Amino acid sequence: MTDRVFITRDDTATFICPKCGNTTTADVSKYAYLDKRVRVKCTCSCGQRFEAILEKRKQFRKKTNLPGSYVYHGQKGEMDKGLMTVMDISGNGLKLRLNAARDFRIDDILEVEFHLDDKRRTLIRKKVIVRNVNKNIVGTAFSPHETEDPALGFYLLS
Repeated sequence: MTDRVFITRDDTATFICPKCGNTTTADVSKYAYLDKRVRVKCTCSCGQRFEAILEKRKQFRKKTNLPGSYVYHGQKGEMDKGLMTVMDISGNGLKLRLNAARDFRIDDILEVEFHLDDKRRTLIRKKVIVRNVNKNIVGTAFSPHETEDPALGFYLLS
């Protein structure tokens, strides 16, 4: 299995040997701004060779499969409701798969509602801003007017 390694703000990445657990931090600035997936081959001081994928996202994204719903209130008074699945969650937003493709535009606002798959089945209701759309896949960011949700924080750490 190939591990994902996150690039930090100072363009470094910390690699962990799968055999001995030894960590090495390296300068990865030559890869940090490439627009493609970068696979690097590593050799630990213990002799173990392994591969890692450099991840350029600012925050960790947790893959999910959480059913929910959304409501869109358009600027001209139109309204659209539908079902969705939360595909992943980060501290900044959600990746959604809608039940059907919609004509949302960048900066449209959706109200989303779904339950986490934690022990309490915590209900999450958030306003999110559309950041990108590809058919029925919508990338969103949490609205800046939303308060931080401790339940989401704990969920991302679990």
